[in-house]
Amino acid sequence: MEPIPDPDRVSQIDGRYAWTRLVMSVLIATIGSVGMWSVVVVMPAIEAEFGTLRAQASLPYTMTMVGFALGNVYMGRFVDRAGILLPVVASALALAVGYAAAAAAPSIWVFAIVQAIIGFGASATFGPLIADISHWFVKRRGVAVAAAASGNYFAGAIWPLVMQAVLPDLGWRMTYLFIGLFCIVTMLPLAWAFLRTRAPDLGSGAHVSVPKPMRAIDLSPRQLQILLSIAGLGCCVAMAMPQVHIVAYCVDLGFGVGTGAEMLSLMLIGGVVSRLASGFLADYIGGVKTLLLGSFFQMLALAAYIPFDGLASLYLVSLVFGLSQGGIVPSYALIVREYLPAHEAGRRVGLVIMATIVGMALGGWLSGYIYDLTGSYQAAFVNGIAWNFMNVLIMAAILWRTTRLRPGVA
Repeated sequence: MEPIPDPDRVSQIDGRYAWTRLVMSVLIATIGSVGMWSVVVVMPAIEAEFGTLRAQASLPYTMTMVGFALGNVYMGRFVDRAGILLPVVASALALAVGYAAAAAAPSIWVFAIVQAIIGFGASATFGPLIADISHWFVKRRGVAVAAAASGNYFAGAIWPLVMQAVLPDLGWRMTYLFIGLFCIVTMLPLAWAFLRTRAPDLGSGAHVSVPKPMRAIDLSPRQLQILLSIAGLGCCVAMAMPQVHIVAYCVDLGFGVGTGAEMLSLMLIGGVVSRLASGFLADYIGGVKTLLLGSFFQMLALAAYIPFDGLASLYLVSLVFGLSQGGIVPSYALIVREYLPAHEAGRRVGLVIMATIVGMALGGWLSGYIYDLTGSYQAAFVNGIAWNFMNVLIMAAILWRTTRLRPGVA
């Protein structure tokens, strides 16, 4: 027997409370997602202090993504059962402990292991938060999901600049300590104040003002999940090349860490614009078409890095790359909601997000490994383009196998 939806909470769908909750979710994501980006900024300092090769210096980022991936799956399942509050509380605690432990790391290997804890902590502020907010919107779900996902890119745009400003005076260890402290004193009050209420379980018999029918596809849920996961792996191996290595790339070209941090911020500001625009677009054309467009333009932007390595051109290409790829990952969550049952959203979104994060982890390490083999990043960009092309083919196949809309609230 299906649960009877609470009329008061159903009336909040797409309402004022939903929008307030979205704003607070973006703020929490902007704070907690520092766990994804801080290691990128300190990578040159880590490489210098511990005397490692580029591939070894990339290992902490890879471990961060491993923790982030696992957290998205396990915390996503918890969201399906009990809501988002406890995952966000756990996130704040893990970030505080992780940053404190990383600041005391005596070796690159210990630092890498602790970064997995930081990644696990940051995970609740991405996939699980996106899955939670998707239940509070129907008419504007694309915009809401894109906005929630943008918190991750706001973090990537803001935190590198903040860290770059304090790193010369404080050093990376003290900077890490302050980040952990800031996370726990800000995230806990925000989570308790705004995320205690669970989203209503609409069920198939619930009525909302603007029902959104599910899409039918000539694939089983398991087959679709596998294809989406492989596609997510491919697009994010490609995405990781500029996002993980842009700071180190700028150092190699003689432009310095500060310039690389500025390019990363510019890239992610463009990603925020792209995510919001893609959310609006997805509400009209659907998640698959939106993702396919973003993936195609990301591939073109990656190709532009190969011939253009001057200072002005790198700023421009980084902005174009951000504007191209920002809407890709949130589109996976929209596709899950369009094709698969709502009560499985946390688990399904978590699995796909895990695949994208594994792609980021693999892409970050693989690009560093290719650099060590070849002495430059040119072959790494070509590698990214190949993985991106695989993503385009898979998404085109999913679009081809989509047959019609079918009744039901997605």
